[in-house]
Amino acid sequence: MSPVLVVQHEDDCPPALVGRWLEEAGVGLDVRRPYAGDALPDDLTGHAGLLVLGGPMGATDDADHAWLAPTRSLLRGAVEAGVPTLGICLGHQLLGAALGGTAARNPAGQQRGLLPVGWTAAALDDALVGALQHATQRCLHWNDDVVTALPPGAEVLAVAPGGEVQVVRYAPRAWGVQPHPEVDQAVLESWARTEPDAAADALAAEVGAAADELEAAWRPLATSFARVVSGAQVASS
Repeated sequence: MSPVLVVQHEDDCPPALVGRWLEEAGVGLDVRRPYAGDALPDDLTGHAGLLVLGGPMGATDDADHAWLAPTRSLLRGAVEAGVPTLGICLGHQLLGAALGGTAARNPAGQQRGLLPVGWTAAALDDALVGALQHATQRCLHWNDDVVTALPPGAEVLAVAPGGEVQVVRYAPRAWGVQPHPEVDQAVLESWARTEPDAAADALAAEVGAAADELEAAWRPLATSFARVVSGAQVASS
């Protein structure tokens, strides 16, 4: 199988758990770090899918982060070509913006914590999240921005406790997830060092204590994405 292209936006936001779960499901990863000088391809030729990770910048902060516009172009191209695509946090916001929606600062303020996932009825038979344990799930949120207006055709699969969009199917093979299923305690501790306060340290400890719960809940996301990637590649061969 050709690898999935992974766009990473900073050192402290690696593919982490989702990357490991994908590799354990047989998916190779081609991780590009454009902030460190890695080139992004012009298109997804030679890649079986696209995974765009999180980061602290805004989805349209192109003046300060020159790779964001090319990333949005890759996302649009992936959707147009039917290449399996997953955006996490910033990646979700970039996907929404690339397709004609809007990502902006959350009017309700920062989301931070292990928040319940408010699944909609549409999630139950979705190709990516239909296999997840919808009744019991929580996931880590650490974000200032959210998708405030969806592009045409997007289907909401989950809503956060404050009403914000949490999981979206943007196209038959393209999804955005606002929370961070990829983040483990070690990654979160690195984030806590950038915003040092007792609450951040406590959240890192809470995520560590909930590691088994979170893995059981969210590993199926990666397994399902691997299945979509594999099926799409077989169909195109």
